[in-house]
Amino acid sequence: MTAGEPFCASCKAVQPPGQADHFLRLGLDRAYDVDEAALEKSYFRMQRQLHPDRFATRTAREKTFSQSQATSLNDAYETLKDPLERAVYLARLMGLNVLKEGCNALNDPVILMEAMEMREALAEAETAEDVRDVTERAQGEIADCESELSQAFDTGDLERVATLITRLKYLRKLADETRFRRAQLRGVN
Repeated sequence: MTAGEPFCASCKAVQPPGQADHFLRLGLDRAYDVDEAALEKSYFRMQRQLHPDRFATRTAREKTFSQSQATSLNDAYETLKDPLERAVYLARLMGLNVLKEGCNALNDPVILMEAMEMREALAEAETAEDVRDVTERAQGEIADCESELSQAFDTGDLERVATLITRLKYLRKLADETRFRRAQLRGVN
């Protein structure tokens, strides 16, 4: 039986999830760039096969294994569908010690300056249009950062990967803060 296979090849009984990484579990290549349609298709196909309701009349052991498989599958899917979570996970698989929050280079002056400038622009935003401008800038920077992450993973530049993960974390937090600021402005008007 291949590592990560959910069922025994000979008896077809559900197996414990084992130590397969998220990519293997979902039948995907280990890479930052993920075909989202393939991810969805694999996840839903496996979810149907492993859903605990399908094992309601089976032994307690198979029910437990099914639940464990479903939990592992959900974790794999949630991690790989999110670009930041996928980057952190892949970096760890490549031996890079990335903090859970995704921020390692908290003292990077370029990232800190960018974050301060964008937060200042958000704090000074007085209209919904001002907030939209900051939001659009943040979204554009997030897209650029994700593209740069793809290139850094492709070339194996783990130092750059660590920096970009930190930057992406800051940018995503700023994007979240723009939603809060927009709500504040609506409450004032």
